[in-house]
Amino acid sequence: MTFRIKKGLSIFALVSIIGYCNGQENEQNSMNNPLLSEWNGPYEGVPAFDKMKIEYVKPAIRKGMELHLAEIDKISENSEEATFENTIIPMEKAGEELDRAFTYYGIYSSNVSSPEFREVQKELAPEISEFSSKISQNEKLFNRIKTVYERSQKEPLSPARQRVIDLIYEDFAMQGAELSKKDKERYAAINKELSALYTQFSTNVLADEENYVIYLDADQLGGLPESYIKSAAQAAADRGNDGKYAVTNTRSSMDPFLTYSTEREIREQVWKNYYSRGDNGDEYDNNEIVKQILKLRDERVELLGYDNYAQWRLQNRMAKNPENAMDLMMKVWPAALARVEEEVKDMQKIADSQDANITIKPWDYRFYAEKVRKEKYDLDSEEVKQYLELGNLTQALFYTAGELFNFNFTPVEEGSVPVFHEDVKVWEVTIKDSGDLIGLWYLDPYARQGKRSGAWATTYRSYNELMGGKPVLSSNNSNFIEPAPGEPVLVSWDDAETFFHEFGHALHFLSADIEYPTLNSGVRDYTEFQSQLLERWLSTDKVINQFLRHHETNEVIPDELVRKIKKASTFNQGFATIEFLASAIMDMKYHTTDPENIDPDTFERETLKELNMPEEIVMRHRTPHFGHVFSGEGYATGYYGYLWADVLTSDAAEAFAKAPEGFYDKEMASKLVKYLFAPRNAMDPAEAYKKFRGRDAKIDALMRDRGFPVPEENQ
Repeated sequence: MTFRIKKGLSIFALVSIIGYCNGQENEQNSMNNPLLSEWNGPYEGVPAFDKMKIEYVKPAIRKGMELHLAEIDKISENSEEATFENTIIPMEKAGEELDRAFTYYGIYSSNVSSPEFREVQKELAPEISEFSSKISQNEKLFNRIKTVYERSQKEPLSPARQRVIDLIYEDFAMQGAELSKKDKERYAAINKELSALYTQFSTNVLADEENYVIYLDADQLGGLPESYIKSAAQAAADRGNDGKYAVTNTRSSMDPFLTYSTEREIREQVWKNYYSRGDNGDEYDNNEIVKQILKLRDERVELLGYDNYAQWRLQNRMAKNPENAMDLMMKVWPAALARVEEEVKDMQKIADSQDANITIKPWDYRFYAEKVRKEKYDLDSEEVKQYLELGNLTQALFYTAGELFNFNFTPVEEGSVPVFHEDVKVWEVTIKDSGDLIGLWYLDPYARQGKRSGAWATTYRSYNELMGGKPVLSSNNSNFIEPAPGEPVLVSWDDAETFFHEFGHALHFLSADIEYPTLNSGVRDYTEFQSQLLERWLSTDKVINQFLRHHETNEVIPDELVRKIKKASTFNQGFATIEFLASAIMDMKYHTTDPENIDPDTFERETLKELNMPEEIVMRHRTPHFGHVFSGEGYATGYYGYLWADVLTSDAAEAFAKAPEGFYDKEMASKLVKYLFAPRNAMDPAEAYKKFRGRDAKIDALMRDRGFPVPEENQ
């Protein structure tokens, strides 16, 4: 997942990014506030993370909004006829102080949150909503934008400028710029209500992640790998429970526990804790919040003349409409269901052979899937982890970036660039051949209290020529379990793929070659494509032979084990596909159904039953903690986008595989950078892909990748 700040960002994306926040008001001179100050130091300025204080947050955001609105007023009150130069250019340049403040805000919300910070966020959320509405509903400003846009339809601008005005006009129109005064007031009020609900939804999920921790005794560690035991001991000690072992309520802790623990009753409790986040009938329950969100979203798009939220949201996505998105998902769903049936039979067979006297339940799936993996493919996930050490994987990222993008990564001297936590490391990114500076790459690898779960990428400063083409400041953030002192960080194959995935987002930022800030925006069902494609380089021979080395002996991973990994690449694809698709389909169903008829708990159960959802699997993100969709609007009716992007990924990967030099073919790499990475949103995604591939993408490669039959009409 990727989050970033962009000038003119709509309130929907803005609230998604901001997360949680709190603190005391500081009445100092706002312009002396370190969170607003121009960035100083090396690399044409870097964020002053060493000067962050929660008490600076409210005055910084408020002053930043005030300054941004003053700039907007100056643009909208200009008496000269509207042109790209006197309207769009100053809009693109406006809000620098606020952008800087939101950089720190994003760090607090995602990486180092606290109860105090969340209180500040609750207070600021409605103010930020009002700020956004003051821009999106500024009639004079929109009239100037409309003038420039309509003239461009008769007298086209340069490609970059035309793309900018098209995107800006479309965004304002979608935000209700042409509504009546009365409807605009209601539209703004809805946004304000939603911003508070998004904040509360996120806060509730984080509370359940922090509050539900299971502590184990030494006699309850059966089956768990030594590396997990050491990390669990450290996690318990960090929480004041020395001598115990903590299973935290995050995916990075839950997933390996369910895979290896022989304690079935505890597996069940760990599973229930994780999948019940936001659904415990207490003060942190999110079901009522979901109902309110759905009703408000539906009311808002009705003001704009749309039948449902999905219809409004998808109009500028690659899918164009909810019918196309659902069509893709339902082409894959039956094949995935059939595969799950096979997987469950294989697991039940093993359970029966061991006289377990059980029927496979959701908390058994990972445990017995691992046994099937060992039996069918003689593949032990724990054995694979011995060759996936975080430091080596990081070097593998750099090697891949060097081969494809001609980038070089060099560690910066510790202390020369401020960081917000001692875990964060920083690298300088340059062009290999010339030594020209590209930017910095920050890595925040470990899980900790106050850091949201999952993995994501962000930028503190993006590249564009208009603002001087300053070095890119990009960041990757993971939740690997921090090891005990002196121990290596060993990760699963899935986590290694995710590491490559998020680095793909960073490379997308670092390789940008665009003129205007707006062109750094993304199209949701396309923006995951580049990062999903980069995952494929993890399993290339050059990466395997150089970087997948045993953490103790430094021996390269054996060819036989590599063959097993590749042979098992389609293993458990039923589970992986169904848990994802269930979430994506539910997302679409929620936003194409009259919300008056929706009770989230009932609707989720009944919809999944209609889909014949296997009882042994649960949605990857159940409704009450589906942050992609209900803590903001970035992925609302857009979760299907991962599958849409995966169609592009599989198709593009086949193009590389068939190239003369395979995944390291120079001509293919050049086209990859030129058409798929460097343009960002300066080019229509469908056009960009066609330039890269020579044709539109087909679903065939995706089905082959997952070991599913290719649809007959495609054969």
